[in-house]
Amino acid sequence: MILNKIKGIYNSLTKREKKVADYILQRASDVIHYSITELANWSEVSETTVYRVIKKIGFSGYQEFKITLAKELSEPVIEVKDEDIFSSVHNKICNSLNVIYQNLNKELLNKVAEKILNSRKIIFYAVGRSFPVALDSSLKLSALGLSATAYSDPHMQVIVGANLTNEDMVISISHSGYIRDVFKSTQIAKDAGAYTVAITSGVDSPLSMVVHDVIYTTPSDPSENEFTHDRIGEMYIIELLYNLVVSKRFTEEHFNKLKDVIEPKKF
Repeated sequence: MILNKIKGIYNSLTKREKKVADYILQRASDVIHYSITELANWSEVSETTVYRVIKKIGFSGYQEFKITLAKELSEPVIEVKDEDIFSSVHNKICNSLNVIYQNLNKELLNKVAEKILNSRKIIFYAVGRSFPVALDSSLKLSALGLSATAYSDPHMQVIVGANLTNEDMVISISHSGYIRDVFKSTQIAKDAGAYTVAITSGVDSPLSMVVHDVIYTTPSDPSENEFTHDRIGEMYIIELLYNLVVSKRFTEEHFNKLKDVIEPKKF
């Protein structure tokens, strides 16, 4: 998935490397016909810069990159006629989830689920619009009887993180992976001995580089305003982890007990 990989590493690229990335994203169907010299000329950078970008998205050579890109572009795309805001949002969400599903590291997800089950504390770190996802995550796990808490305040994050041990784990949620507070709080928790996981779309982002394991979501298009980026991918990953945890230990009896407890609180 070359185009999504480029979006994922976009924020980690230099200014000149971004010119190459922008050109590939905007004119991918033309790039498959270009030599490396032609792509460099059209991007107004050196061949060396193009080669660095190709290496960063995982290719050893330009020809291998072109062949793979051509195969990706040859896959059928569903075209929607007269697309309005409703179908546009629907298609964006569906495409996002499909990309995540196609690239799921199921072994890693199972590993994280086991860590959740065997940790003394499960701490979620997030700020801004990612925090509602973290809070919902902690509530899901708390309902299973696990010790889960979400923190959005950076001061509380570092205080809690400094007191964690190798019996605890931290799940940090950041769509971009470039939020300084979340990065620093996660680093402190890791240094204290906690097992750390990042849920992010930011490939090679600071957050992805500091944790033990990374679960990647769908990167946003660089042309989009950051305040329009959705959190569907992060919510999807949490839903997968939650269901894995439930499948490994919890029975219908547990949920019936919860239902009985909640029932008197309803009208």
